[in-house]
Amino acid sequence: MERLSLEAIETRDALARGRKIATGKRQGGLDIELLHHKRDAWLLFRRNRSGGIALRTPLLAEPASFTLQERDGCLIAWEAHGELGKFTGELQGEPTGLEHFSYKVTFTPKRAVHIPYLPRDLIPFGPGGDPLVSEGTIEAKQRKLNTGLCYLTIDKPRLGKLLYVQNLTSLNPYFLATETKPESAVGGEWPILGYLAPTQPSDTSKVLPEGRETVLYDSRLVFRHKPEQEEGENAWQFLDMLGAIYRGLDKPKVERRDWVGRSHKTLRDLAKSPKLRERHYGEVYFHPYTSAEYPDSMVQLSLLSAVRDWGQWAEAEHPLAGEIRRGLEKFYDPKLETLRRYLPDVGEDKNADAVDSWYLYHPLLNLSNLALAGDEEAKDLFLRSIDYGIKAARHFDYKWPIQYDVTDFSVITPVAEADEMGQTDVGGIYAWVMLQAFELTFERRFLEEAKRALEAARGMRFDLNYQANLTAWGAAACIRLWRVTGEKTYLKLSYVYLASFFHNAQLWESELGHARHYSNFMGVTCLQDAPYMALYECFDSYAAFERFLDFGGPDLISPAKMLVAEYCRYALHRAWFYYPDALPKEALATELRNGEIDRKLSLPVEDLYPDGQPAGQVGQEVYGGGAAMIFATRSYHRVPGAPFMIFCDHFLRAVTLIDACSLSLKIDGEDNHVANFILVRTGRKAMPEVVVRKLSGEVIAPAAVSDDELCYQVPPYTGLVLSWR
Repeated sequence: MERLSLEAIETRDALARGRKIATGKRQGGLDIELLHHKRDAWLLFRRNRSGGIALRTPLLAEPASFTLQERDGCLIAWEAHGELGKFTGELQGEPTGLEHFSYKVTFTPKRAVHIPYLPRDLIPFGPGGDPLVSEGTIEAKQRKLNTGLCYLTIDKPRLGKLLYVQNLTSLNPYFLATETKPESAVGGEWPILGYLAPTQPSDTSKVLPEGRETVLYDSRLVFRHKPEQEEGENAWQFLDMLGAIYRGLDKPKVERRDWVGRSHKTLRDLAKSPKLRERHYGEVYFHPYTSAEYPDSMVQLSLLSAVRDWGQWAEAEHPLAGEIRRGLEKFYDPKLETLRRYLPDVGEDKNADAVDSWYLYHPLLNLSNLALAGDEEAKDLFLRSIDYGIKAARHFDYKWPIQYDVTDFSVITPVAEADEMGQTDVGGIYAWVMLQAFELTFERRFLEEAKRALEAARGMRFDLNYQANLTAWGAAACIRLWRVTGEKTYLKLSYVYLASFFHNAQLWESELGHARHYSNFMGVTCLQDAPYMALYECFDSYAAFERFLDFGGPDLISPAKMLVAEYCRYALHRAWFYYPDALPKEALATELRNGEIDRKLSLPVEDLYPDGQPAGQVGQEVYGGGAAMIFATRSYHRVPGAPFMIFCDHFLRAVTLIDACSLSLKIDGEDNHVANFILVRTGRKAMPEVVVRKLSGEVIAPAAVSDDELCYQVPPYTGLVLSWR
């Protein structure tokens, strides 16, 4: 606290005594000013001539010169030259005049420079330039290596809301040169906030190289004069501000992945590899990890649901579906009247009665998917198990612990160590399961259960997320309940789930360690405190968001729709790197928590790390085997009679075969982006002559052509007519 007070006093002194370099600049309702004082540059944003926000740029030593520059597209540009080298700063505003800004600071050393410390850069100040009289609330800040963000309400002065994001992608050269990582780097304690650059103060060999321009700060700021305080309104405002920043980020290019081919390989391995399967009671069951762990119900049903979707897509049920289905009844406990996690013969090294709260409901989710698809056996098992799920929810008053005893609900692990909270988003997946039951039976009691679970989540705000896919299903449940009841409060609540989900996203591309071999952009950590992204949570969130967009339709606010669509688009690209054969051998862990990694098996590892640790430390997921099938059946579209399939990295809507050689469709998404719409040859026949038109009749030319592909780039939310001959 003493250091924070000192920095606040330094700020007050600088704002009172600093030399004004640029004044009279304005965007929106904000006055902008640039000061220089001793070893720091200060960029100030004020509203109504009262207090405001200061961005501090440390110059390491007092420069010999500090001058204003004229640069195209900049509100303010400056240079500072000194003994250590050259600093530059560029402030750009959003072209339409909204209160959106980017501020980039670079440093070019004259000789190699070791930096022992850089202070936080974001400081609110009150009247008279005093940070100590400012007042406000930090609503969200960076978690581990997720987006470097800080979301503030600034009450004194009455500045409103501020979303600050440090674009960590731009800072990769700094992290690599200093051998640091930006873990929980953005945050702070009021009033000293923002980005605390990671340093190695005691290791003088970690230097910025001579003569190389290095980005020290790439700050993005979005202000909103009217702060929304109610939970749902606050959430949509966060999404709106995050969407504004997202649109201005440089994003990695996405590539089409062969999820259809990957699915064939996965199905082959599931059918044949003894490392994945074993027999109990005369039936086949799958391990959770390659060569490890006892079969459990979540694993079997996750695979079965994906294999069933594949069979519908391929227009022929795969034999694995029947093989898995035959073994499900053994998980049912007739005494408790519910599915158990483990089979009755599970080893004594497991507590057969212990269950994670979400583990009770996820098998029911996939059972309900099968039931709604017409599987009568699944429907019977689902309805025999559902009342126990309701009993558990009511026992815990819709606020679940981490783990409990399935026989008597005694709590084994009440809260997570990281936040002293239980599984805060289980109510979301529970509500979805209840809505599935309502669709199957039309019994109103299930609708009421969904309402109770979602109501119990109110007030959680940015603490709602426990496990990413549960939060995604919660968002989908809210939208679905809004459609069923017409109560708009559930639409707003869906934005609370989304805000918590995207708080845990990584809106940056890491080049640290082994991360240079894969993509983490738009990845979401699997748990609120996890250091890694996991494929199961990734593809399950993808599946949930497909339904979110289904039910949301055109009524969703634009940034929510855009962020969800972009998450799904990048999931199709990024998820490929979980497969061991897509990574160099040296990027894979050699010491594993579970089983082994077999690079010949087309099954994903569980864990990829934004800081570049070896992948797969947790193990190779058998229960993640459904990922390829989920991605394939949603992004690839078979066209009857055509010698090609359609690939699109956005969801397609209203696909209608007009006649034998033409169809119409609409691409979902938000219209400020571009969808990859690709025709992929499927047989030996050459690609036919193809014409793609907008509904207006305008012909769209392919962006790339090969013997096997015709690639188009089309704005989402566009209707198309595809013809071939």
